[in-house]
Amino acid sequence: MKLILTSDVDGLGTAGEIVDVSDGYGRNYLLPRNLAQKATPGAIQNAERVVEIRREAEAKAKSEAETVAKSLVGTRVVIAAQAGDEGRLFGSVGVADVAEGIKRFTGVELDRRTISLESPIKSIGLHEVQVQLHPEVVFPLTIDVVPA
Repeated sequence: MKLILTSDVDGLGTAGEIVDVSDGYGRNYLLPRNLAQKATPGAIQNAERVVEIRREAEAKAKSEAETVAKSLVGTRVVIAAQAGDEGRLFGSVGVADVAEGIKRFTGVELDRRTISLESPIKSIGLHEVQVQLHPEVVFPLTIDVVPA
């Protein structure tokens, strides 16, 4: 049975894909849960248009992410924080602080969910964080924590 997926189904495909499944799986699981629709000629044309629009949007998002990544790679972002004499911070620098520092230092506003920090920064010095703007665009960014 040929069906067009209306939403993502684990192990089968993503929305808009045309899949060939057994009659029982399609009739008893996919169709009653509105996860798929029958593959009529008109529906196939619609699905192809939807897939093409999605590909263009993903390509545009990737190119925009690469442009931002090129502007940030090699940049050292300086963040001032209260610290004691031994170099330990009176608190920590988290993902939100890093995003704020990037915005203040470079003018580029990043969503804090794109910044990956293994644990909060608790000492002064250079630290490296990973920024993932797109599933295929990941780059390291150097954070320099200085005492305020």
